Amino acid sequence: MKIFTYMEKYDYEQLLFCQDEQSGLKAIIGIHDTTLGPALGGTRMWTYENEEAAIEDALRLAKGMTYKNAAAGLNLGGGKTVIIGDPRKDKNEEMFRAFGRFIQGLNGRYITAEDVGTTVADMDLIHEETDFVTGISPAFGSSGNPSPVTAYGVYRGMKAAAKEAFGTDSLEGKTIAVQGIGNVAFNMCRHLHDEGANLIVTDINKEAVQKAVDEFGAKAVDTNEIYGVDCDIFAPCALGAIINDETIPQIKAKVIAGAANNQLKETTHGDTIHEMGIVYAPDYVINAGGVINVADELYGYNRERAMKKVEQVYNNVERVIEIAKRDGIPTYAAADRMAEERIEKMRNSRSQFLQNGKNILSYRR
Repeated sequence: MKIFTYMEKYDYEQLLFCQDEQSGLKAIIGIHDTTLGPALGGTRMWTYENEEAAIEDALRLAKGMTYKNAAAGLNLGGGKTVIIGDPRKDKNEEMFRAFGRFIQGLNGRYITAEDVGTTVADMDLIHEETDFVTGISPAFGSSGNPSPVTAYGVYRGMKAAAKEAFGTDSLEGKTIAVQGIGNVAFNMCRHLHDEGANLIVTDINKEAVQKAVDEFGAKAVDTNEIYGVDCDIFAPCALGAIINDETIPQIKAKVIAGAANNQLKETTHGDTIHEMGIVYAPDYVINAGGVINVADELYGYNRERAMKKVEQVYNNVERVIEIAKRDGIPTYAAADRMAEERIEKMRNSRSQFLQNGKNILSYRR
């Protein structure tokens, strides 16, 4: 892998390799862009096939966080860490404390949080060595479990997408097909049920499905049936890449809005559903409630303030739809453009500030 060629192509700022022999730590921190502020992104622990795969994942995820944070309206850049190892057996206290010291050495340039393979307990260990970590235990002033907040953001974003498709953001009487009933989706279903929506649900976890049936009166279907059910809104809340050549012909919904990451298998699938007239709420815009919530910890967590910010997911989805109409592009591309325009605006502002400073110095001379 030609690292600098890759970094130059996608305009990455920094790539750091961190190792601690005693604890077995092998970590890679990718910092994509800090134009809007310090890079915020979680720490993932995974058994990568090789070091190159780990590097690619760190870089890909870091760039994704730049766009997610920018689109969410946060004054934060994008970064991500991957730790090479099996999260089920390779963890130890020394590993995360050593990693915390590496983060501390960046002096606030990068702020971490939990991600796949890491937990609140792991973040607490990192917190022993640095304050540049979010998603720690509530006892330390954290926001706690992010799932209910993420769910509320998805619910708000779904209403915005529904307004575009149906002329009203009311979900009362609407039929919503929910793929995956994890913690985020279950909390989302509660909001939908309370508003009077009809739910069709599926999950490989039959207990989760039954709980949704019992509490919300949901209809359960097989995992392979969920794509083709008669519904108004399809909410992917499990796997990525589920909008693809096989599933698109089955979808009857007029809106796709859910919590899952990387819903489009390829960007061409975003083009296809756009041509079909389906309103798609881009995943990293609609599921940003979690990162908005943990970002509030940086100011001294206030739940009321955080929830007001999460409500803005509605406005962010509306803005994406406006850009899509303005530029004649699919919403997935409009989301990228919204993030890029915000970053570029800040870059131009800084350039103008620096130029003004140079002009003042020149005048004084």
